Amino acid sequence: MKIIYHPAYLKIYSSDPASRAGRIEAIHKELVGNYTFLEPRPAAEQDIKRVHGARHISSIKEDPELYDISCLAAGGAIMAAETALAGEPAFGLIRPPGHHASSDHCWGFCFFNNIAVALAKLRAEKKIAKALIIDFDLHFGDGTNNIFTGTPVMYFQPDADLREVFMKRLAHKLKDESGYDILAVSAGFDRHVDDWGGELTTEDYRAIGMMTREAAERVCRGRRFAVLEGGYNHSVLGKNVRAFIEGFE
Repeated sequence: MKIIYHPAYLKIYSSDPASRAGRIEAIHKELVGNYTFLEPRPAAEQDIKRVHGARHISSIKEDPELYDISCLAAGGAIMAAETALAGEPAFGLIRPPGHHASSDHCWGFCFFNNIAVALAKLRAEKKIAKALIIDFDLHFGDGTNNIFTGTPVMYFQPDADLREVFMKRLAHKLKDESGYDILAVSAGFDRHVDDWGGELTTEDYRAIGMMTREAAERVCRGRRFAVLEGGYNHSVLGKNVRAFIEGFE
């Protein structure tokens, strides 16, 4: 298991909860010393353009610091995807998050769609044809869904407010879906019982990690990666991420 991380992810780039001081530190503290860390480069503008239109990119460029960190987050997702394709599972400890960023607009603390940029690059380079994205964030990844509707990249988030139903629907999807070349995970931890959603337990995240690992091993030779999305209670966030990774590795 490789952790994709850059010290620049610690920068406070906006006033939103995804940029708040201590968020990335809480996760880093749980993982450092236990995993190998890799440092990414920013995504090239060509990579961003496969997913986002010129007007949207220009709007992010109006804030140079925000543009730089958003490109670095997308670059982290690319490195995670390429690491997975080479046979090593990876987790992108990146920010800003991305799953609310559509081709021409964004909201919800997201600016560029990290997971979409990574998968679009792999597809453009003909390294994959199909992909499955699992999203377990509290909020629906409308940006990811919008970008990939009508393509061979499948997006799935269980539509359920009850813990038991959520876990059951996720398990069924992973059991029934096949034919993809890589499994990508939008890993948001704000469904936790002590976070905004008040729904999942820390052990549920470990179980989700195991379910996704087993599905990838069955369908796509184990090729799998995840990138950080939501999760805002710093006192539990690091433990939840580590539990997921321990199941996922």
